[in-house]
Amino acid sequence: MADTPARKPPQESEQEPPVRPSGTGEKLPAPRRRPPSERSRPSPPPSAASGTGVTTGALARRLGVSPTTLRSWDRRYGVGPAVRDGGRHRRWAPQDVAVLEEMCRLTSVGVPPAEAARAARERARTPAADTPPAPRAGRPAPAPAGHPVLAPLPHRAGDEPLDARREIRGLSRAAVRLDAAVVQDRLLSLVARYGVSTAWEEVMVPTLHAVGRRWETSGDRYVEVEHLLSWHVSTVLRRATPAVPPGAPATDAAPLVLACVPGEQHTLPLEALNAALAERGTATRMFGADVPAEALTSAVRRLGPAAVVLWSQARSTASHPLAQYVAASEWGVRGARRNPVVVLGGPGWAGQRAGQMLRPAGLGEALRALTAVCGGEDPSRT
Repeated sequence: MADTPARKPPQESEQEPPVRPSGTGEKLPAPRRRPPSERSRPSPPPSAASGTGVTTGALARRLGVSPTTLRSWDRRYGVGPAVRDGGRHRRWAPQDVAVLEEMCRLTSVGVPPAEAARAARERARTPAADTPPAPRAGRPAPAPAGHPVLAPLPHRAGDEPLDARREIRGLSRAAVRLDAAVVQDRLLSLVARYGVSTAWEEVMVPTLHAVGRRWETSGDRYVEVEHLLSWHVSTVLRRATPAVPPGAPATDAAPLVLACVPGEQHTLPLEALNAALAERGTATRMFGADVPAEALTSAVRRLGPAAVVLWSQARSTASHPLAQYVAASEWGVRGARRNPVVVLGGPGWAGQRAGQMLRPAGLGEALRALTAVCGGEDPSRT
């Protein structure tokens, strides 16, 4: 609950207002009329000590924390407003906001709150506060505030052990603050250091699930957090998929077709698979969300893929007849006709018989099966 301003006591020079009969025997105070000179007098301009700056509630919304958390940080770590308005509503000046933003940035990368608060205060007192700190070994340099890292990052998977809990915590906090620059920077760093598969399974998916659970238990709050996080995950996954340069020679290798079944809008897992395959140099054709059945079968006949991945998030979109029809598709000359291997991805296929089709349990298993298909091996033995 926000601090409430103290009620101003009456001055000794003020007289008790006159009363008038109410008709019921009860005396009611007569309305006090302000003199014209007082009514036309403009309000004095606010001063730094009388209410300019950001309120606690507004700052809490900006940082993605509760007002109670801000007051707790003030008491524990001394990161409260520098100027206090006589014990009434807290007002946070720009320099106060900068300290808290820096503290949140540090906690998002796993720095303990007490240490983050101390570092944020020191940085605010340092003349060279705008100079970014030197990056740790194996990590990219942090981007300036408001500017995400956009330069290509070298792949250095395995440079340092992955602390998944710290990464999930930091990414979640940045997403709750709607700090797009930090969210994208952390995602790019994860993919660069550990590769798409590890970043997706160990950090991205758990963070998306955590944000989703928070939304489900908060009465439709944090929807914007889930959308922002999903958008940046998609952006980073697509960026990890190198574009085919113009004029590149065609290869004889049959590509893999990736598509969401008709009516299915969830593409993130398929984007992760596409990026992980591209990371391994496997040719793919990504068709995205809600691919019509006619367009899907036409693409299969035209491309002659080694495998077709059909993604279904919900049972309502999983069409076993469509999957069987795709699996029965044929191409090639008579006597040497071929069929694609069909991979059923997503929880929508649960409870249905796969038959000769594959149903991997996760991204890693799907990568192993598809790699075997491309290599002419039996994917059921991977």
